[in-house]
Amino acid sequence: MPKLKTNKGAAKRFKVTAGGIKRGSSHRRHILTKKPSKRKRQLRSPDLIHASDVRMVKRMLPYS
Repeated sequence: MPKLKTNKGAAKRFKVTAGGIKRGSSHRRHILTKKPSKRKRQLRSPDLIHASDVRMVKRMLPYS
């Protein structure tokens, strides 16, 4: 069997950990003046991807 290719876009966005697959939050790049401090603070912390997306992401990251 040939080697499988990693999806490089997914490799930059997701990190596989023991607890699940980590992802960063969206809506933190620009237009931050109108967003409350509480919302911006909560967007800082990484989150786990939804259970329905795990299979798709694991397929894009075969060796992680």
